[in-house]
Amino acid sequence: MTNTLHPADEAEIPEYPMTRASGCPFDPPPRLKALQEEAPIHRVRLADGTTPWLVTRYADQRAVLADPRISSDADRPGYPRGMPAQPGGSKISFILMDDPEHARQRRMVTAPFTVKRIEAMRPAVQKIVDDQIDALLAGPKPVDLVEAFALPVPSLVICELLGVPYSDHDFFQDNSRVVIRRDATPEQRAAAMSSLTGYLDDLVGRKLENPGDDLLSGLCERVEAGELERSDVAQMGVLLLIAGHETTANMIALGTLALLEHPEQLALLRETEDPEVVAGAVEEMLRYLHITHSGRRRVALEDIEVGGQLIRAGEGVIMPNDIGNRDPEVFDDPDRLDLSRDARKHVAFGFGVHQCLGQPLARMELQVVYSTLYKRIPTLRAVPGLDEIPFKHNGAVYGVYELPVTW
Repeated sequence: MTNTLHPADEAEIPEYPMTRASGCPFDPPPRLKALQEEAPIHRVRLADGTTPWLVTRYADQRAVLADPRISSDADRPGYPRGMPAQPGGSKISFILMDDPEHARQRRMVTAPFTVKRIEAMRPAVQKIVDDQIDALLAGPKPVDLVEAFALPVPSLVICELLGVPYSDHDFFQDNSRVVIRRDATPEQRAAAMSSLTGYLDDLVGRKLENPGDDLLSGLCERVEAGELERSDVAQMGVLLLIAGHETTANMIALGTLALLEHPEQLALLRETEDPEVVAGAVEEMLRYLHITHSGRRRVALEDIEVGGQLIRAGEGVIMPNDIGNRDPEVFDDPDRLDLSRDARKHVAFGFGVHQCLGQPLARMELQVVYSTLYKRIPTLRAVPGLDEIPFKHNGAVYGVYELPVTW
């Protein structure tokens, strides 16, 4: 066991997160690539001055994410926040809890996200996608693909699943953007989270009186049975609402841009009628474009060894999945977009007990979008050049602010 990768000089500790502003906008920051090659487990400095460990290799990330001696509890000392805690606490439902409470709450929302249940939604999602494309084709051009397509599609889907009125989409989309902005102040973020929680709490109250056939109504049954508090359901609703539209919306827009920049890969996707080819292409897009670029964060509960490096109890750990998915030990020529490769072992959805609950839904939505949009609008193209498109360098979820397209 060694500790040689710990920098002797404070000046050697790089800042994290690292910008993608230079080089290819689809690639992880160049400094991350250098660390993966030269110092795969390395100290980094967060905005609050703390210096957790950054774990950049695929195998080490999976080892950490599967280790029961690692905690997801953001209230534990040493957890790598990088910013002051939000007033009123930091928990966002079970995502920042450890077992057994994490497992208990997660089980209550697992059923709607099983592969069988999600597949039953495919025709409805296909209609949503087709309707949005119909509106695109009937409207003016150029048009911003983000506002006209990428954002409405997953918002409509998650609203239908949760039982949230889509008519309120401006409200929850605006507040969601603030919650995930890295440059938002703690007060701004807390105000946005409070607004969302209050909104979901009111909705939960209405569903307790008049339940429907949706996920929130199902959770309200748990409240009546004494298994959950009303506030727990509101927090779960906030988590699922934000995660259910922000991440997929950015994958749709950023994925479209990446495919337009790789026309030979777009042609493979546009010309196939094989759903297995489409499913494989989605896995490669998830590997290549992994859009959460603040890293999955944990804190060690006891001394552990990762990749020959000692990480002591109470020290924070960050695993940036974008660079884990570009590990040449796992993926040949990892910086190349190749829709024909087998990319199923990517870590875009994490690993271990906290891996993304909604991954079947995200996969199905992307399969429908990627197999439909480019066939129905085969001449789709971006209006500005790549260097003129505004990328989300200031958010916890990476993507583009807008993508003007025409055909």
